[in-house]
Amino acid sequence: MDAIEQLKQDVREGRIDPERLVELTVSLQRQLQTATQQLQTATQQLHEANRRIEEFEKQSGGPGPTATKLEQPFSMRAEEKRQEARGKNKKRKKKNKSRRGRVTTAEKIAQAQRHEQVFPEGVTKSECQESHVRPVWRLENGHAVLIAYHIYRGPGNQYGKIPGVLGRSEFGMEIILETAYLVYVVGLSFDKVCALLRFFQELRLGKAQADALLHRLARHWQKEFDVLCTLLANSLVVHADETSWSLHSAWAFLSEKARLLFFGVHKDAATLHKILDPTSFAGLVVSDDAAIYANFSNAQKCWAHLLRKAIKLTLQEADNAEYRDFTDRLLEIYHRACRVQRDGRLGDQGRSRKVADLQDAIMELCASMWLADLPPLPDGPANDYRLLVNELMRLMLDQQLFTFVTSPPTTQPNGASQAAAGTNNEAERTLRGAAQARATGRTNKTLAGARRQTIVHSVLESLRLYLPHFTLTSVLTEVQHWLEVGHSCFVALLARLKLKVADQSILDQVYPCPDGS
Repeated sequence: MDAIEQLKQDVREGRIDPERLVELTVSLQRQLQTATQQLQTATQQLHEANRRIEEFEKQSGGPGPTATKLEQPFSMRAEEKRQEARGKNKKRKKKNKSRRGRVTTAEKIAQAQRHEQVFPEGVTKSECQESHVRPVWRLENGHAVLIAYHIYRGPGNQYGKIPGVLGRSEFGMEIILETAYLVYVVGLSFDKVCALLRFFQELRLGKAQADALLHRLARHWQKEFDVLCTLLANSLVVHADETSWSLHSAWAFLSEKARLLFFGVHKDAATLHKILDPTSFAGLVVSDDAAIYANFSNAQKCWAHLLRKAIKLTLQEADNAEYRDFTDRLLEIYHRACRVQRDGRLGDQGRSRKVADLQDAIMELCASMWLADLPPLPDGPANDYRLLVNELMRLMLDQQLFTFVTSPPTTQPNGASQAAAGTNNEAERTLRGAAQARATGRTNKTLAGARRQTIVHSVLESLRLYLPHFTLTSVLTEVQHWLEVGHSCFVALLARLKLKVADQSILDQVYPCPDGS
Protein backbone atom coordinates (compact mmCIF):
# COMPACT_ATOMS: atom_id res chain seq x y z
CA MET A 1 0.00 0.00 0.00
CA ASP A 2 1.41 3.40 -1.00
CA ALA A 3 1.53 6.50 1.21
CA ILE A 4 -1.63 8.13 -0.24
CA GLU A 5 -3.79 5.05 0.23
CA GLN A 6 -2.46 4.63 3.75
CA LEU A 7 -3.34 8.27 4.51
CA LYS A 8 -6.88 7.79 3.21
CA GLN A 9 -7.35 4.70 5.33
CA ASP A 10 -6.03 6.48 8.44
CA VAL A 11 -8.53 9.33 7.88
CA ARG A 12 -11.43 6.93 7.41
CA GLU A 13 -10.55 5.00 10.53
CA GLY A 14 -10.13 8.19 12.56
CA ARG A 15 -6.45 7.73 13.38
CA ILE A 16 -5.69 11.25 12.06
CA ASP A 17 -7.34 14.36 13.52
CA PRO A 18 -9.20 16.39 10.80
CA GLU A 19 -7.65 19.63 12.07
CA ARG A 20 -4.21 18.07 11.68
CA LEU A 21 -5.14 17.06 8.13
CA VAL A 22 -6.23 20.63 7.34
CA GLU A 23 -2.93 22.01 8.70
CA LEU A 24 -1.01 19.53 6.59
CA THR A 25 -2.96 20.50 3.47
CA VAL A 26 -2.38 24.20 4.05
CA SER A 27 1.36 23.59 4.61
CA LEU A 28 1.63 21.63 1.38
CA GLN A 29 -0.19 24.37 -0.54
CA ARG A 30 2.23 26.96 0.78
CA GLN A 31 5.23 24.80 -0.20
CA LEU A 32 3.74 24.30 -3.65
CA GLN A 33 3.17 28.02 -4.05
CA THR A 34 6.75 28.79 -2.98
CA ALA A 35 8.16 26.19 -5.37
CA THR A 36 6.02 27.59 -8.21
CA GLN A 37 7.32 31.09 -7.58
CA GLN A 38 10.94 29.84 -7.50
CA LEU A 39 10.40 27.98 -10.77
CA GLN A 40 8.96 31.10 -12.41
CA THR A 41 11.91 33.18 -11.18
CA ALA A 42 14.42 30.62 -12.45
CA THR A 43 12.67 30.46 -15.83
CA GLN A 44 12.80 34.24 -16.16
CA GLN A 45 16.50 34.25 -15.25
CA LEU A 46 17.19 31.53 -17.82
CA HIS A 47 15.41 33.49 -20.56
CA GLU A 48 17.33 36.62 -19.60
CA ALA A 49 20.65 34.70 -19.67
CA ASN A 50 19.89 33.26 -23.11
CA ARG A 51 19.02 36.73 -24.38
CA ARG A 52 22.31 38.13 -23.11
CA ILE A 53 24.26 35.25 -24.66
CA GLU A 54 22.68 35.91 -28.05
CA GLU A 55 23.46 39.63 -27.78
CA PHE A 56 27.06 38.88 -26.81
CA GLU A 57 27.52 36.48 -29.74
CA LYS A 58 26.16 39.09 -32.14
CA GLN A 59 28.53 41.74 -30.78
CA SER A 60 31.58 39.45 -30.77
CA GLY A 61 30.89 37.98 -34.19
CA GLY A 62 30.64 34.46 -32.78
CA PRO A 63 28.37 31.75 -34.12
CA GLY A 64 24.69 32.34 -33.68
CA PRO A 65 22.25 29.83 -32.24
CA THR A 66 21.48 28.49 -35.72
CA ALA A 67 25.13 27.83 -36.66
CA THR A 68 25.85 24.23 -37.61
CA LYS A 69 29.11 22.34 -37.88
CA LEU A 70 29.93 20.86 -41.25
CA GLU A 71 31.14 17.29 -41.10
CA GLN A 72 32.54 17.28 -44.65
CA PRO A 73 35.83 19.06 -45.45
CA PHE A 74 35.48 22.26 -47.48
CA SER A 75 39.03 22.78 -48.70
CA MET A 76 39.89 23.33 -52.36
CA ARG A 77 41.31 19.84 -52.69
CA ALA A 78 38.16 18.28 -51.19
CA GLU A 79 35.97 20.23 -53.64
CA GLU A 80 38.13 19.11 -56.57
CA LYS A 81 37.65 15.49 -55.51
CA ARG A 82 33.89 15.98 -55.35
CA GLN A 83 33.94 17.52 -58.83
CA GLU A 84 35.92 14.55 -60.15
CA ALA A 85 33.36 12.21 -58.61
CA ARG A 86 30.55 14.09 -60.42
CA GLY A 87 32.53 13.86 -63.67
CA LYS A 88 32.78 17.62 -64.05
CA ASN A 89 36.59 17.73 -64.16
CA LYS A 90 39.04 15.20 -65.44
CA LYS A 91 41.20 13.43 -62.92
CA ARG A 92 44.32 15.39 -62.17
CA LYS A 93 47.59 13.81 -63.15
CA LYS A 94 50.11 13.27 -60.39
CA LYS A 95 53.38 15.05 -60.74
CA ASN A 96 56.32 12.85 -61.49
CA LYS A 97 58.84 12.99 -58.71
CA SER A 98 62.51 12.96 -59.46
CA ARG A 99 63.06 10.01 -57.17
CA ARG A 100 60.84 7.11 -56.14
CA GLY A 101 61.70 4.07 -54.03
CA ARG A 102 64.60 3.37 -51.72
CA VAL A 103 68.20 4.12 -52.57
CA THR A 104 70.05 0.95 -53.55
CA THR A 105 73.07 -0.28 -51.64
CA ALA A 106 75.30 0.27 -54.65
CA GLU A 107 74.28 3.92 -54.81
CA LYS A 108 74.93 4.37 -51.08
CA ILE A 109 78.39 2.81 -51.45
CA ALA A 110 79.13 5.18 -54.31
CA GLN A 111 78.17 8.12 -52.07
CA ALA A 112 80.36 6.92 -49.17
CA GLN A 113 82.91 9.42 -47.92
CA ARG A 114 85.24 6.76 -46.57
CA HIS A 115 85.86 3.03 -46.87
CA GLU A 116 86.98 0.80 -43.98
CA GLN A 117 87.77 -2.87 -43.70
CA VAL A 118 86.36 -5.01 -40.88
CA PHE A 119 87.94 -8.36 -40.04
CA PRO A 120 86.84 -11.08 -37.62
CA GLU A 121 88.44 -10.72 -34.20
CA GLY A 122 91.84 -12.36 -34.02
CA VAL A 123 91.99 -13.15 -37.75
CA THR A 124 94.43 -11.59 -40.21
CA LYS A 125 93.55 -10.29 -43.66
CA SER A 126 95.41 -13.12 -45.38
CA GLU A 127 93.06 -15.64 -43.74
CA CYS A 128 89.91 -13.80 -44.85
CA GLN A 129 88.05 -12.94 -47.96
CA GLU A 130 85.71 -10.04 -48.54
CA SER A 131 82.08 -10.98 -48.04
CA HIS A 132 80.02 -7.85 -48.58
CA VAL A 133 79.97 -4.08 -48.15
CA ARG A 134 77.61 -2.31 -45.76
CA PRO A 135 77.11 1.48 -45.83
CA VAL A 136 76.55 2.97 -42.34
CA TRP A 137 75.85 6.53 -41.26
CA ARG A 138 78.05 7.67 -38.36
CA LEU A 139 78.51 10.91 -36.43
CA GLU A 140 82.04 12.32 -36.44
CA ASN A 141 82.95 15.76 -35.11
CA GLY A 142 79.29 16.73 -34.98
CA HIS A 143 78.54 15.84 -38.61
CA ALA A 144 77.03 12.82 -40.33
CA VAL A 145 79.45 10.73 -42.35
CA LEU A 146 78.56 7.82 -44.64
CA ILE A 147 81.14 5.05 -44.30
CA ALA A 148 81.31 1.93 -46.47
CA TYR A 149 82.42 -1.00 -44.29
CA HIS A 150 83.97 -3.92 -46.19
CA ILE A 151 83.05 -6.99 -44.14
CA TYR A 152 85.47 -9.91 -44.35
CA ARG A 153 84.69 -13.55 -43.63
CA GLY A 154 87.25 -15.73 -41.88
CA PRO A 155 87.60 -19.43 -41.08
CA GLY A 156 84.48 -21.08 -39.69
CA ASN A 157 82.23 -18.44 -41.28
CA GLN A 158 83.34 -15.80 -38.80
CA TYR A 159 82.36 -12.33 -39.94
CA GLY A 160 83.82 -9.02 -38.94
CA LYS A 161 81.57 -6.92 -36.69
CA ILE A 162 81.22 -3.19 -37.21
CA PRO A 163 81.86 -1.45 -33.86
CA GLY A 164 78.89 0.47 -32.47
CA VAL A 165 76.30 -0.90 -34.90
CA LEU A 166 73.28 -3.04 -34.02
CA GLY A 167 72.91 -6.02 -36.33
CA ARG A 168 72.39 -4.94 -39.94
CA SER A 169 71.45 -1.38 -39.10
CA GLU A 170 72.57 1.38 -41.46
CA PHE A 171 72.97 3.88 -38.59
CA GLY A 172 75.54 3.92 -35.84
CA MET A 173 74.60 3.57 -32.19
CA GLU A 174 75.35 7.25 -31.59
CA ILE A 175 72.56 8.24 -34.00
CA ILE A 176 70.12 5.80 -32.40
CA LEU A 177 70.91 7.05 -28.89
CA GLU A 178 70.61 10.67 -29.90
CA THR A 179 67.25 10.01 -31.54
CA ALA A 180 65.99 8.09 -28.50
CA TYR A 181 67.07 10.86 -26.11
CA LEU A 182 65.44 13.60 -28.16
CA VAL A 183 62.18 11.70 -28.62
CA TYR A 184 61.67 10.16 -25.17
CA VAL A 185 63.68 12.23 -22.69
CA VAL A 186 63.41 15.69 -24.27
CA GLY A 187 59.95 14.95 -25.68
CA LEU A 188 60.36 16.13 -29.28
CA SER A 189 58.26 14.79 -32.13
CA PHE A 190 59.74 12.70 -34.94
CA ASP A 191 59.35 15.67 -37.28
CA LYS A 192 61.38 17.96 -35.02
CA VAL A 193 64.05 15.33 -34.34
CA CYS A 194 64.53 14.71 -38.05
CA ALA A 195 64.68 18.45 -38.67
CA LEU A 196 67.30 18.92 -35.94
CA LEU A 197 69.50 16.12 -37.25
CA ARG A 198 69.30 17.50 -40.77
CA PHE A 199 70.04 21.11 -39.77
CA PHE A 200 72.82 20.58 -37.22
CA GLN A 201 74.43 17.33 -38.40
CA GLU A 202 73.43 17.19 -42.06
CA LEU A 203 71.80 13.80 -41.62
CA ARG A 204 68.76 13.01 -43.75
CA LEU A 205 66.69 10.78 -41.47
CA GLY A 206 63.05 10.07 -42.26
CA LYS A 207 60.33 9.55 -39.68
CA ALA A 208 59.88 5.93 -40.72
CA GLN A 209 63.61 5.37 -40.29
CA ALA A 210 63.58 6.99 -36.84
CA ASP A 211 60.65 4.80 -35.84
CA ALA A 212 62.47 1.68 -37.04
CA LEU A 213 65.62 2.64 -35.10
CA LEU A 214 63.69 3.03 -31.85
CA HIS A 215 61.89 -0.24 -32.51
CA ARG A 216 65.22 -2.04 -32.91
CA LEU A 217 66.67 -0.40 -29.81
CA ALA A 218 63.68 -1.42 -27.69
CA ARG A 219 63.99 -5.04 -28.76
CA HIS A 220 67.72 -4.95 -28.03
CA TRP A 221 67.21 -3.47 -24.54
CA GLN A 222 64.28 -5.57 -23.35
CA LYS A 223 66.53 -7.88 -21.31
CA GLU A 224 68.15 -4.84 -19.69
CA PHE A 225 64.70 -3.63 -18.67
CA ASP A 226 63.93 -6.96 -17.00
CA VAL A 227 67.18 -6.67 -15.05
CA LEU A 228 66.23 -3.16 -13.94
CA CYS A 229 62.88 -4.46 -12.66
CA THR A 230 64.72 -6.96 -10.46
CA LEU A 231 67.07 -4.25 -9.18
CA LEU A 232 64.08 -2.02 -8.38
CA ALA A 233 62.45 -4.76 -6.29
CA ASN A 234 65.67 -5.02 -4.25
CA SER A 235 66.27 -1.29 -3.70
CA LEU A 236 66.41 0.54 -0.39
CA VAL A 237 64.30 3.58 -1.30
CA VAL A 238 61.76 3.92 -4.12
CA HIS A 239 59.96 7.11 -5.14
CA ALA A 240 56.61 6.34 -6.79
CA ASP A 241 54.20 8.64 -8.57
CA GLU A 242 51.68 8.42 -11.38
CA THR A 243 49.73 10.66 -13.74
CA SER A 244 47.02 10.16 -16.33
CA TRP A 245 48.14 9.58 -19.92
CA SER A 246 46.67 9.05 -23.38
CA LEU A 247 46.51 5.31 -22.65
CA HIS A 248 45.57 4.71 -19.03
CA SER A 249 48.41 6.13 -16.87
CA ALA A 250 52.14 6.79 -16.70
CA TRP A 251 53.89 5.49 -13.59
CA ALA A 252 57.38 6.32 -12.31
CA PHE A 253 59.45 4.23 -9.89
CA LEU A 254 62.80 5.80 -8.99
CA SER A 255 65.37 4.14 -6.73
CA GLU A 256 69.10 4.25 -6.15
CA LYS A 257 69.57 1.24 -8.48
CA ALA A 258 67.00 1.80 -11.24
CA ARG A 259 64.69 4.45 -12.67
CA LEU A 260 61.68 2.87 -14.36
CA LEU A 261 58.89 4.65 -16.19
CA PHE A 262 55.84 2.69 -17.30
CA PHE A 263 53.64 4.26 -19.96
CA GLY A 264 50.14 3.12 -20.86
CA VAL A 265 49.56 0.93 -17.79
CA HIS A 266 46.58 0.72 -15.44
CA LYS A 267 46.88 2.49 -12.10
CA ASP A 268 45.54 -0.22 -9.84
CA ALA A 269 46.66 -2.62 -7.14
CA ALA A 270 47.09 -5.51 -9.59
CA THR A 271 49.58 -3.55 -11.72
CA LEU A 272 51.47 -2.31 -8.66
CA HIS A 273 51.69 -5.87 -7.37
CA LYS A 274 53.40 -6.96 -10.59
CA ILE A 275 55.87 -4.07 -10.63
CA LEU A 276 56.61 -3.59 -6.92
CA ASP A 277 54.90 -6.13 -4.68
CA PRO A 278 53.94 -4.50 -1.33
CA THR A 279 53.94 -7.87 0.42
CA SER A 280 57.60 -8.60 -0.37
CA PHE A 281 59.24 -5.19 -0.80
CA ALA A 282 61.25 -4.36 2.32
CA GLY A 283 62.52 -0.91 1.35
CA LEU A 284 61.11 2.55 1.90
CA VAL A 285 58.42 3.84 -0.49
CA VAL A 286 58.11 7.62 -0.84
CA SER A 287 54.75 8.55 -2.34
CA ASP A 288 51.65 10.64 -1.94
CA ASP A 289 48.77 9.50 0.26
CA ALA A 290 46.92 7.64 -2.49
CA ALA A 291 45.12 4.53 -1.27
CA ILE A 292 47.01 2.34 -3.76
CA TYR A 293 50.23 2.75 -1.70
CA ALA A 294 48.59 1.93 1.65
CA ASN A 295 49.89 -1.66 1.88
CA PHE A 296 53.62 -0.91 2.05
CA SER A 297 55.01 -1.63 5.51
CA ASN A 298 57.69 1.10 5.37
CA ALA A 299 56.41 4.34 3.87
CA GLN A 300 57.12 8.06 3.76
CA LYS A 301 54.25 10.28 2.66
CA CYS A 302 54.99 13.38 0.68
CA TRP A 303 55.22 16.51 2.80
CA ALA A 304 54.85 18.73 -0.26
CA HIS A 305 51.29 17.48 -0.78
CA LEU A 306 50.40 18.17 2.84
CA LEU A 307 51.93 21.64 2.85
CA ARG A 308 50.24 22.58 -0.41
CA LYS A 309 46.87 21.70 1.10
CA ALA A 310 47.61 23.93 4.11
CA ILE A 311 48.85 26.81 1.94
CA LYS A 312 45.71 26.56 -0.19
CA LEU A 313 43.61 27.25 2.93
CA THR A 314 45.48 30.49 3.59
CA LEU A 315 44.92 31.60 -0.01
CA GLN A 316 41.23 30.76 0.04
CA GLU A 317 40.64 32.66 3.29
CA ALA A 318 43.48 35.13 3.70
CA ASP A 319 41.91 36.75 6.78
CA ASN A 320 41.55 33.49 8.72
CA ALA A 321 44.14 33.67 11.51
CA GLU A 322 43.65 30.00 12.45
CA TYR A 323 44.56 28.78 8.97
CA ARG A 324 47.60 31.06 8.82
CA ASP A 325 48.88 29.92 12.22
CA PHE A 326 48.29 26.26 11.33
CA THR A 327 50.24 26.57 8.06
CA ASP A 328 53.16 28.44 9.64
CA ARG A 329 53.52 25.89 12.43
CA LEU A 330 53.23 22.93 10.04
CA LEU A 331 55.91 24.38 7.76
CA GLU A 332 58.19 24.96 10.75
CA ILE A 333 57.75 21.34 11.86
CA TYR A 334 58.86 20.15 8.42
CA HIS A 335 61.89 22.44 8.46
CA ARG A 336 62.81 21.13 11.91
CA ALA A 337 62.61 17.57 10.59
CA CYS A 338 64.94 18.44 7.69
CA ARG A 339 67.44 20.02 10.09
CA VAL A 340 67.37 16.94 12.31
CA GLN A 341 68.05 14.71 9.29
CA ARG A 342 71.07 16.81 8.24
CA ASP A 343 72.51 17.11 11.76
CA GLY A 344 75.65 14.96 11.66
CA ARG A 345 76.09 15.16 15.45
CA LEU A 346 73.05 12.96 16.07
CA GLY A 347 73.16 9.19 16.20
CA ASP A 348 70.28 6.77 15.69
CA GLN A 349 69.00 7.18 19.24
CA GLY A 350 69.30 10.95 19.11
CA ARG A 351 67.30 11.14 15.89
CA SER A 352 64.65 8.84 17.33
CA ARG A 353 64.22 11.19 20.30
CA LYS A 354 63.96 14.16 17.95
CA VAL A 355 61.31 12.33 15.90
CA ALA A 356 59.31 11.78 19.10
CA ASP A 357 59.45 15.55 19.72
CA LEU A 358 58.27 16.20 16.17
CA GLN A 359 55.36 13.83 16.64
CA ASP A 360 54.42 15.65 19.84
CA ALA A 361 54.45 18.90 17.87
CA ILE A 362 52.03 17.41 15.32
CA MET A 363 49.79 16.24 18.16
CA GLU A 364 49.81 19.67 19.76
CA LEU A 365 49.02 21.30 16.41
CA CYS A 366 46.12 19.03 15.49
CA ALA A 367 44.75 17.79 18.81
CA SER A 368 41.91 20.29 19.31
CA MET A 369 40.42 19.78 15.84
CA TRP A 370 41.10 16.05 15.77
CA LEU A 371 39.57 15.33 19.19
CA ALA A 372 36.45 17.30 18.24
CA ASP A 373 35.71 14.49 15.76
CA LEU A 374 33.59 16.74 13.55
CA PRO A 375 31.21 15.16 11.02
CA PRO A 376 31.66 15.88 7.31
CA LEU A 377 31.01 19.53 6.52
CA PRO A 378 29.82 21.16 3.29
CA ASP A 379 32.50 21.46 0.62
CA GLY A 380 34.78 24.37 1.34
CA PRO A 381 37.86 25.45 3.34
CA ALA A 382 36.37 24.34 6.67
CA ASN A 383 35.90 20.77 5.49
CA ASP A 384 39.32 20.76 3.78
CA TYR A 385 40.85 21.88 7.07
CA ARG A 386 39.11 19.05 8.92
CA LEU A 387 40.30 16.47 6.36
CA LEU A 388 43.90 17.75 6.48
CA VAL A 389 44.02 17.52 10.28
CA ASN A 390 42.65 13.98 10.19
CA GLU A 391 45.17 13.02 7.48
CA LEU A 392 48.11 14.39 9.45
CA MET A 393 47.07 12.56 12.60
CA ARG A 394 46.51 9.29 10.73
CA LEU A 395 49.93 9.46 9.04
CA MET A 396 51.62 10.41 12.30
CA LEU A 397 50.06 7.46 14.13
CA ASP A 398 51.04 5.15 11.25
CA GLN A 399 54.69 6.35 11.49
CA GLN A 400 54.64 7.72 7.92
CA LEU A 401 55.49 11.39 8.47
CA PHE A 402 59.10 11.36 9.72
CA THR A 403 60.46 8.10 8.31
CA PHE A 404 62.89 10.06 6.13
CA VAL A 405 64.55 11.55 9.23
CA THR A 406 65.83 8.20 10.52
CA SER A 407 66.40 6.46 7.16
CA PRO A 408 70.08 6.10 6.18
CA PRO A 409 71.32 7.64 2.93
CA THR A 410 71.62 5.45 -0.14
CA THR A 411 74.58 5.10 -2.50
CA GLN A 412 74.12 5.01 -6.25
CA PRO A 413 76.25 2.77 -8.51
CA ASN A 414 78.20 5.85 -9.67
CA GLY A 415 79.23 6.52 -6.06
CA ALA A 416 76.92 9.46 -5.38
CA SER A 417 75.21 9.47 -1.97
CA GLN A 418 71.56 10.45 -1.70
CA ALA A 419 69.70 11.23 1.53
CA ALA A 420 66.13 10.02 1.94
CA ALA A 421 63.64 12.69 0.89
CA GLY A 422 60.57 13.89 2.73
CA THR A 423 58.82 14.80 -0.51
CA ASN A 424 57.99 13.04 -3.74
CA ASN A 425 59.09 15.94 -5.92
CA GLU A 426 61.68 13.93 -7.87
CA ALA A 427 59.10 11.48 -9.19
CA GLU A 428 56.72 14.33 -10.01
CA ARG A 429 59.43 16.16 -11.97
CA THR A 430 60.27 12.98 -13.87
CA LEU A 431 56.65 12.64 -15.01
CA ARG A 432 56.26 16.30 -15.89
CA GLY A 433 57.29 15.67 -19.50
CA ALA A 434 54.71 12.90 -19.82
CA ALA A 435 52.01 15.20 -18.42
CA GLN A 436 52.93 17.96 -20.87
CA ALA A 437 52.95 15.50 -23.76
CA ARG A 438 49.48 14.32 -22.71
CA ALA A 439 48.17 17.90 -22.68
CA THR A 440 49.45 18.57 -26.21
CA GLY A 441 48.55 15.18 -27.70
CA ARG A 442 52.18 14.07 -28.26
CA THR A 443 51.85 10.62 -26.70
CA ASN A 444 51.76 7.08 -28.06
CA LYS A 445 48.38 5.90 -29.24
CA THR A 446 49.09 2.16 -29.12
CA LEU A 447 50.25 -0.23 -26.42
CA ALA A 448 53.14 -1.34 -28.65
CA GLY A 449 54.41 2.24 -28.75
CA ALA A 450 53.90 2.67 -25.01
CA ARG A 451 55.82 -0.55 -24.35
CA ARG A 452 58.69 0.63 -26.56
CA GLN A 453 58.84 3.99 -24.80
CA THR A 454 58.82 2.23 -21.43
CA ILE A 455 61.89 0.18 -22.30
CA VAL A 456 64.02 2.86 -23.97
CA HIS A 457 63.17 5.69 -21.58
CA SER A 458 63.76 3.53 -18.50
CA VAL A 459 67.19 2.33 -19.65
CA LEU A 460 68.31 5.86 -20.52
CA GLU A 461 67.05 7.24 -17.18
CA SER A 462 68.72 4.41 -15.25
CA LEU A 463 72.06 5.16 -16.88
CA ARG A 464 72.07 8.46 -14.95
CA LEU A 465 72.72 6.41 -11.81
CA TYR A 466 75.67 4.50 -13.28
CA LEU A 467 77.61 7.23 -15.11
CA PRO A 468 79.53 10.10 -13.48
CA HIS A 469 78.26 12.43 -16.23
CA PHE A 470 75.14 11.79 -18.30
CA THR A 471 76.16 12.89 -21.80
CA LEU A 472 75.95 11.38 -25.26
CA THR A 473 79.66 10.56 -25.17
CA SER A 474 79.49 8.77 -21.82
CA VAL A 475 76.30 6.89 -22.73
CA LEU A 476 77.73 5.85 -26.09
CA THR A 477 80.96 4.64 -24.49
CA GLU A 478 79.01 2.59 -21.95
CA VAL A 479 76.66 1.04 -24.53
CA GLN A 480 79.54 0.18 -26.85
CA HIS A 481 81.23 -1.50 -23.88
CA TRP A 482 78.10 -3.63 -23.47
CA LEU A 483 78.40 -4.77 -27.07
CA GLU A 484 82.05 -5.67 -26.56
CA VAL A 485 81.80 -7.60 -23.28
CA GLY A 486 78.35 -9.07 -23.89
CA HIS A 487 76.55 -7.67 -20.81
CA SER A 488 75.54 -4.33 -19.34
CA CYS A 489 76.42 -2.54 -16.12
CA PHE A 490 72.97 -3.50 -14.85
CA VAL A 491 73.74 -7.20 -15.29
CA ALA A 492 77.09 -6.72 -13.56
CA LEU A 493 75.38 -5.19 -10.50
CA LEU A 494 72.80 -7.96 -10.53
CA ALA A 495 75.59 -10.55 -10.44
CA ARG A 496 77.38 -8.78 -7.54
CA LEU A 497 74.15 -8.77 -5.54
CA LYS A 498 73.58 -12.45 -6.42
CA LEU A 499 70.07 -11.79 -7.69
CA LYS A 500 68.13 -13.62 -10.38
CA VAL A 501 65.75 -12.21 -12.97
CA ALA A 502 62.20 -13.56 -12.86
CA ASP A 503 61.23 -16.15 -15.42
CA GLN A 504 58.32 -14.09 -16.78
CA SER A 505 59.02 -10.56 -17.91
CA ILE A 506 57.07 -7.81 -16.16
CA LEU A 507 56.51 -6.28 -19.60
CA ASP A 508 54.48 -9.30 -20.66
CA GLN A 509 52.46 -9.05 -17.44
CA VAL A 510 51.50 -5.37 -17.56
CA TYR A 511 51.07 -5.04 -21.35
CA PRO A 512 48.39 -7.35 -22.73
CA CYS A 513 49.50 -6.87 -26.37
CA PRO A 514 53.29 -7.26 -26.56
CA ASP A 515 53.29 -7.95 -30.31
CA GLY A 516 55.20 -5.39 -32.30
CA SER A 517 57.28 -4.19 -29.38
